[in-house]
Amino acid sequence: MTTIVVTTKGQIVIPAPMRKRLKIKKGTRLFIEENGGGLVIRPMTPDYFESISGILPGKGKLTRALLEERAKDKQKEDAG
Repeated sequence: MTTIVVTTKGQIVIPAPMRKRLKIKKGTRLFIEENGGGLVIRPMTPDYFESISGILPGKGKLTRALLEERAKDKQKEDAG
């Protein structure tokens, strides 16, 4: 268990070992939701999209579209 502190701006720092394990890098988007009185934070990586790909009908089309959109966003971020 790791303890972190929330800044006055509401920011937190995810410890480096956790970022490495979860493949969270600069620019990685995170999904956050309330759950049972707490918070669940998940990185929106290809692994995340793969894990939810069977939830909706469409045989992964939405997942592929989201991954393609994210790849385009990343290219723009890297170029700018």
